[in-house]
Amino acid sequence: MTATAPLIHIHDMADPAITPALLAWREGPADFPCPMTADEVLARAMAETGLHDFGEDTGFRERLRVVLQSLYEDTGLTRGGRIFVLSQAVRSMANRLRIEDLVKRHPEILDIPIDRPIFIAGLPRSGTTHLVNWLSRDDRLNSLTLWESEEPVPVAQPAPGEEDPRIARSAAFWGEFGALVPHMAAMHEMAAHDIHEDNELLFMDMNCYSWEFSARLPRWTDYYLAHDRAVSYAYEKKVLQVLSWQRGEAGRRRWLLKSPQHMENLAAIKAVFPDATMVISHRDPVDVLCSLTTMLGYSDRTRRDPVDPPALAALWTDRIERLLRECVDQRDAFGAAQSIDVLFHEYMGDQEGMARRVYALAGLDLPPETEAKLLGYLSDNPRHAHGKVVYDLEGVFGVDVAALRQRFAFYYDRFPVKQEN
Repeated sequence: MTATAPLIHIHDMADPAITPALLAWREGPADFPCPMTADEVLARAMAETGLHDFGEDTGFRERLRVVLQSLYEDTGLTRGGRIFVLSQAVRSMANRLRIEDLVKRHPEILDIPIDRPIFIAGLPRSGTTHLVNWLSRDDRLNSLTLWESEEPVPVAQPAPGEEDPRIARSAAFWGEFGALVPHMAAMHEMAAHDIHEDNELLFMDMNCYSWEFSARLPRWTDYYLAHDRAVSYAYEKKVLQVLSWQRGEAGRRRWLLKSPQHMENLAAIKAVFPDATMVISHRDPVDVLCSLTTMLGYSDRTRRDPVDPPALAALWTDRIERLLRECVDQRDAFGAAQSIDVLFHEYMGDQEGMARRVYALAGLDLPPETEAKLLGYLSDNPRHAHGKVVYDLEGVFGVDVAALRQRFAFYYDRFPVKQEN
């Protein structure tokens, strides 16, 4: 943090001031049907695309039904909050239809190797977004932009010299959302051209933990953790093959991918991508919860009434514990030759040194011109450029931090993270 970074206090977390724009967002568009059944979601995706073949049913229909059942059990969501999740489901199924159609017309896509991908895993708010964005400056690697993750297959190719309309759609949506919650930029900015998580690719098989950021879905979480996720990473591989094919020769580069969800799916990733390099970021989960609950609690004003910060903290304390237990249980799926544990305080203390360790692990050299590009990102994107949010886990969210540390003792015993608060 620089000395001039302004401190941001969010004083209305528990009782947000509701502007007319927020009220309209909470209500959602009048012409979007809500509720919808799973069959209605699929029918809407087919109507939007004119396509009908979703490919092999890997269980995605059942997963969609469980997501929707859990969605309607969340009584705190506004109509607009439900519509957001429904629209994600429709978009994901439309994407799947376009993927299957493209592969059917070009079966050679499935012959494209996804060679030695580099996965970055780590708790939400643990520096993974920062790490993937600056490593993506290496143009020898493929990475995923937000707009491309949201719509991997174009409806139509833009005319020469014209911007892809997918970029404009992404920028318009997140620009409108950012105007509703302006402090989000200081916590986790969503910009169309930024490098994004590959969670969106797992959405297309309806097996993504990101649903849980938009609603409180304990039924879905239980179902998700109790069932196989390797099948959905296999579908992600198909989407990566499609993206590689669309990029032509550039698609043959190694993929650089990032998601907190990978932390609880190490065994599944190893099964589908046996030659992957796995980089796992670790941060004090208490500090993560300070940041995560503040981010979600602040954005809840767009989708919940009431927002109920203590209930949010209780839900995510449980969710983070389950994620970390999965990580501890599965950590040995990747051996030392293919994986590294990155402690957040060590990373922040020597980002350049950590990058060199990651490159050495991945078998990549680091020529001066590439290193200059990476360092350019660090200088152009300092931490807290939009200000530093002040967190209050105990006061606002009613969390007993000492009890929380005892709860996470199993994780501290395995990974010696620095306790920050």
